Amino acid sequence: MSAPLWRAFLCSAMIDPTLLLHALILGFVEGITEFLPISSTGHLILAGQLLGFNGEKAKVFMIAIQLAAIFAVVFEYRARLSHVAATLHTEPASRRLATNLMAGFLPAAVLGFLFYKEIKHYLFNPIVVASALVIGGLLILWAERRKHVVSTPTVDDLDWRRALAVGFAQALAMIPGTSRSGATIIGGLFLGLSRKAAAEFSFFLAIPTMFAATAYDLYKNWHLFDAGDIPLFAIGGAASFASALLAVRTLIKFVSRHDYTLFAWYRILFGGVVLATAYFGLVDWGVPV
Repeated sequence: MSAPLWRAFLCSAMIDPTLLLHALILGFVEGITEFLPISSTGHLILAGQLLGFNGEKAKVFMIAIQLAAIFAVVFEYRARLSHVAATLHTEPASRRLATNLMAGFLPAAVLGFLFYKEIKHYLFNPIVVASALVIGGLLILWAERRKHVVSTPTVDDLDWRRALAVGFAQALAMIPGTSRSGATIIGGLFLGLSRKAAAEFSFFLAIPTMFAATAYDLYKNWHLFDAGDIPLFAIGGAASFASALLAVRTLIKFVSRHDYTLFAWYRILFGGVVLATAYFGLVDWGVPV
C-alpha cells in the first residue's frame, strides 16, 4: 500500500467523533425510512441540514449508505433470489420476475441518466422535500379512499406491462421527498396489486435501482473521497443495514393488517412542520422561502 494511502488510514483513526455520530444517525435514518413510504432521501436531506452534514460529499454519502439498506433486502430474500438465479433458464416464474424487474427498472434508469445534474442541483433541498412529503401524503390518502380491486394477488402474477407502469411510478421518486417505496407501492395498488405483492415488488425493484443509482453516483463523485472516509461509510452502512432489515420485516407484517393512512398523515404533518418553520424563520433550512 502506498505511503499516502497509509497516512489516510492513520488519519481516519483520528476522525472527528462528531462526524462518526452524524454517520451513525444518518445510517439509522436511512435504514428505517428506505422501505417505508415516507422518503428516505427526503429525511436524509432534512436530517443532514439539521446536523450541518451537507455539501456535495454529504449528498453522495447519503446515496451510498442506501446501498447497505439494499443489502438488507438481498439478505432477507436471499433464498428467493438464489432460487430465481438458479432456475432462470428452467422456470417460467423466475424468468417472469427477472423480466418484470428489468421493465420496472428501465424508466428510472433512463430518466435518472438524462437528468442527473438537474435533479441534484435543483431538487436536493429541504423545501422541495417538505412540499413533496405533503403532496405525497395527500395522494396516499386519496389512493386509500379508492376502492381497491385486486387483480394481481402475488408478485408471481405480475406481468411486464404492469411492472413497467410501476417503474414509471418509481421514476417520480427522483424528486426527493416523494419516496421510492411509496411511489411504487401506491402505484402498484392503483394497478391492482395486492398490498403484499406491491410491497414485495417494491423491495425487489429497489435492488437493481439502488445498486445502479449508488454505483453511478459514486463513479461521478469518486474524486470527493479518500481512505479517511472509510469509517464514516462503515458506521453509516452498518446502521443502515441493521435498521433496514428491521423495517422490511416490520412493513410486511404491517401491510397485511393495515393500510398506509398512518404514513400519509405522518408525511403531511412532518412536511407541514418543515414548511411552517421555514416560512416563519424558526429553523434555518438553508434555502429561501
